[in-house]
Amino acid sequence: MFKMNQRIIERKLQSPSSPWFKNWFDSSFYHQLYGNHDDREAAGFIQELLLELNAPAGARILDLGCGNGRHSRVLSEKGFDVTGIDLAGNSIATAKRFEKEHLNFYSHDMRDPFGRNLYNYVFSFFTSFGYFKEENDNHRVVRNIYHALATGGVLMMDYLNVEYADAHLVKQEEKNIDGVHYHLERWTDEHNFYKKISIDIQNGKPLEFTEQVARFGLGDFHELFIQHGLQIEKVFGDYDLGDYDRMKSPRLIMIAKKV
Repeated sequence: MFKMNQRIIERKLQSPSSPWFKNWFDSSFYHQLYGNHDDREAAGFIQELLLELNAPAGARILDLGCGNGRHSRVLSEKGFDVTGIDLAGNSIATAKRFEKEHLNFYSHDMRDPFGRNLYNYVFSFFTSFGYFKEENDNHRVVRNIYHALATGGVLMMDYLNVEYADAHLVKQEEKNIDGVHYHLERWTDEHNFYKKISIDIQNGKPLEFTEQVARFGLGDFHELFIQHGLQIEKVFGDYDLGDYDRMKSPRLIMIAKKV
């Protein structure tokens, strides 16, 4: 009965009027497919990040695009005042189970303002940006980040590295996870990376979702940030905060300050 109810829910999520990221990120299949990105990975990255930033205890942190809150929970355990926001209602419902003093979660679209001068840090983990069809929406998000940061506040943006992603693009891939079969098809064009996820459903038409992420490089982010009062100060290339290499680094991790 649970599996049948789950299928009904997942099909309802595929509303043609909703943006792809709302449908996909609110799906249980999303969390299953990316389940290898766990609390241990989050904790390791955060440990390195906090050492680099020398963040003081009690600092106010916004986890932007927090998902089910795995990064927010680690930050809270380290003594910070953490707020997580995400558009995916199911993910926020899961995150809210872990709410406590100084750890709160809200369903919110990052394209809408989320406060003024509230946070010492805004963290954007695991490519939680660049999903929008309209370029102005990217500007809206960065402008909202600027306004939400307190004077001297810091943004950490964790994004894919375009050149590395191009070189390591796997065009076709099959995955079987807990009895669910996924067929992944990847491609790219001048502006975006795409990933089509086809999910086999017994006795039914496969579910399909297509991810779309902008091909933003370091220069693109520099121009975008500077237009909205943010200056990139440091760049790293992996979750151990190793040096950034445009061709070899798997990640583009930027530390930018409100100016």
